[in-house]
Amino acid sequence: MEKITEKIAALPNDANYFSLEFFPPKTQIGFSNLHTRLERMSNALRPLFVTVTWGAGGCTSARSLELAEICQRQLGLTTCLHLTCTNMKRKIVDEALEQAKAIGVRNILALRGDPPRDDEYRLEVEAENGTNEEEGSNEEFTWAIDLVRYIRRVHGDYFCIGVAGYPEGHADQSHPMDQDPLHDLPYLIDKTKAGADFIMTQLFYDLGAYTKYGNMLREHESGVFAKIPIIPGLMPLQSYEILMRTTKLSHAKVPQELLHRLQPIKGDDEAVKKVGVDAISEIVEGIRKVKAKGPRGFHFYTLNLEKAVSSLLERCNLIPLDSYEHAVDDSPLLSNGIPNGIDGTTTRNRTLSSISSSSAAAQLTTYSHRSSSPRPPLPQNNINSREATWDDYPNCRFGDARSPAFNPPLTYSPTSLTVTPIQALALWGTPTIEKEISDLFTSHLAGNNPTQLPWSEPATLSPETKLITTELTRLTTEKGYWTIASQPAVDGLPSSDPTHGWGPTGGFVFQKPFVEFFVSAHIFQDTIKPHLDILHKNGEVSYYAGNAAGEILSSEPQEAVHAVTWGSFAGKEIATATMVEEVSFRAWVEEAFGIWGRVGGGCVGEASRMGKVEEGEGEGQAWSFLRAVRKGVWVVNVIGHGYREPGRLWEALMEV
Repeated sequence: MEKITEKIAALPNDANYFSLEFFPPKTQIGFSNLHTRLERMSNALRPLFVTVTWGAGGCTSARSLELAEICQRQLGLTTCLHLTCTNMKRKIVDEALEQAKAIGVRNILALRGDPPRDDEYRLEVEAENGTNEEEGSNEEFTWAIDLVRYIRRVHGDYFCIGVAGYPEGHADQSHPMDQDPLHDLPYLIDKTKAGADFIMTQLFYDLGAYTKYGNMLREHESGVFAKIPIIPGLMPLQSYEILMRTTKLSHAKVPQELLHRLQPIKGDDEAVKKVGVDAISEIVEGIRKVKAKGPRGFHFYTLNLEKAVSSLLERCNLIPLDSYEHAVDDSPLLSNGIPNGIDGTTTRNRTLSSISSSSAAAQLTTYSHRSSSPRPPLPQNNINSREATWDDYPNCRFGDARSPAFNPPLTYSPTSLTVTPIQALALWGTPTIEKEISDLFTSHLAGNNPTQLPWSEPATLSPETKLITTELTRLTTEKGYWTIASQPAVDGLPSSDPTHGWGPTGGFVFQKPFVEFFVSAHIFQDTIKPHLDILHKNGEVSYYAGNAAGEILSSEPQEAVHAVTWGSFAGKEIATATMVEEVSFRAWVEEAFGIWGRVGGGCVGEASRMGKVEEGEGEGQAWSFLRAVRKGVWVVNVIGHGYREPGRLWEALMEV
């Protein structure tokens, strides 16, 4: 019995169940370590099913299918494969569905994916692969309903198909100001009538919005939602920054009451996680109070993390009782960290170890809904190893690349711009000379428009970045470096410092200065690299550099790991919050140059549609220029080792 709806139907009417979402990590070692984590979680937690995400345009298709096979075949977990259709070739859709069949997956979550942006990918794809009209056409798939109809037409009832629901309304470039569930309702009705078997919702934190949404669907006059499973989607809190970033990108609202609880502790991720367990468990209990006609389900967006979701499941009595007989006593439940601060435009997310592994479960006294006896805590060990701190500080691309949660796709579309083409055009225009690009970077550093760059999402510079804007601006205007990530030196400031502090009070924080920038290939090869090699020989810096062709040059051996942000806290080992290493840098190089392509497609394509750039000569000039820039620059990361010498890194770079 591998169809989700069949498994739900087999449960008692008053039963509760849960499911978990995972994504394929970017690095191979992270992928391997996720396999180990999945074995542990599947034995200890026993979800009814799991889902595996699918990257925009099929960019993670091979890894998504590999992860789905591990879950389905090796671990015996009923698996649901996400499948997006926008920017997807029909050939990829067909291959994905056939491979899903081959590995025993009978559940598909049919999603539209990112709004139609063919041009957004054009520069990148044309530059590398050329075009094939038949294989490249995605006109057959514009909306999720197209994918639902296609699956039903080609595969009949073989697959159980899920579709997305939006308790607070879906917001995108098509209707950016019209985020209203009533606007989405006709489309959800059509998807359900076309063959959807269950509805899984976007994440939310507003219980009232979800309750109203559920009532609207169940009571709709069409009757199409009367019996279909509606599964609420919940994301455990990992940090204040992750919450803000995720809800901004997903257009989910954060209730003022929750913000009020988080505001005093937003710099202490341990405390945020504890409040998060309370807040999400309150949402779960609120949903349970609403009368249901069948089993009640909850879907958790895990970000490949273990600790927070496990604590939530225990608190809410969702773990099947027989799971305690199968729990594996080989590692602690792990905690998460925070996203990066690209170009320092957001305070770099630093996470302190969450509740100690031995006491996390013990602090939660939970009771089965089928018994009045206390549940035993999940068995845990305290282990003293690198694995124990993986998820304390994934810190997006500045985290530990060995972590299963390294660089999570918080928007569930890791290869897409985080703004619409209309917004991209307004922010970045259609540059045709290098000075226009330099002006964008200097304006950003000055706090003028654009308020963000393609490689940095936050709208304003962080307080610590403002301390080095003079240095960054000089690098741009005098040296031609386009800076995208940076941080100043910090030597033992209190963890409560309003600009640099992080973690529990009473600690001390440290930072090595670093800067990351794009620069032309000839300047890097002829001028910068020789100078950096001398500085490295003197023990002053380390560096990594890469280009669009995949070449990587470094001053370091491949296994080297550089801690660039760390802290000392009472009763804890030294906590490393931010690190730079080759394996994570390689993954970032691919993503950074992919963004160049999508910027060109988003801006130039939208300008052409709006008539601001004439098709042909004007459009071709912009395309050609951005393609040449993408091929002709390197991205360089330079780490200064003198964290007690605040100005030395910037002086050394200006000496080039």
